[in-house]
Amino acid sequence: MNPALRDSAAHVFVDDLAAPALGDADLHHLSNVLRLRDGESVSASDGAGRWRTCEWRGEALRVADDIVTVAAPSPRIGVAFVPVKGERSEWTVQKLTEIGVDDIVVLAPTRRSVVRWSNVDKQLDKLRAVAREAAMQSRRTHLPTVTGLVSLAAALARPGAVVADPQGGELAGGPLPALVVVGPEGGFDPEELPAAVARASLGGTILRAETATLVAATLLVAQRHVHAASTR
Repeated sequence: MNPALRDSAAHVFVDDLAAPALGDADLHHLSNVLRLRDGESVSASDGAGRWRTCEWRGEALRVADDIVTVAAPSPRIGVAFVPVKGERSEWTVQKLTEIGVDDIVVLAPTRRSVVRWSNVDKQLDKLRAVAREAAMQSRRTHLPTVTGLVSLAAALARPGAVVADPQGGELAGGPLPALVVVGPEGGFDPEELPAAVARASLGGTILRAETATLVAATLLVAQRHVHAASTR
């Protein structure tokens, strides 16, 4: 990571890097929560890989350096999960973003699902806001996608999708999946899964649903680093 990006006092996403302007929520956060002082460095990104260094002046951003373009991580990796109780879905999205997942897929309720949203759009908007905040905290320049509600069949039909299953082969060391699909507490009903679906193990213990998403994400990111190093 570029030191100027890593060491900035704050990181924000803006619509226009040529004239970076803050929304009300970000302005409040930098002014009243972080209490930035004039002259402190703020990195601003468009969420699509471009960013630049700015200075905090008079509760506004002043351009301080040229725009830098960061290539998107390759190949893309994703994790799909069934919503879990309480605020654990938000926590899951936050951590998946921090770890470096590109595609976060929220699955439609399956047979063993406990949580069933009454207002899907509101819940997805909340998760996208969580992902944005987590990307700011972790200094990401590419925002992850958060999509839903996606049927289990549609998720499994994606190229490179695998199901997290203790009976599957090891995720680490094999071909890099594009999407790891994690089931609800108690797993998927066997009748929900096609017989030929690829399966990958996340380890030798039974994990909570939200823990499984983080293990999958960590293994995927680590494996992508190995893949990138081997192709240089």
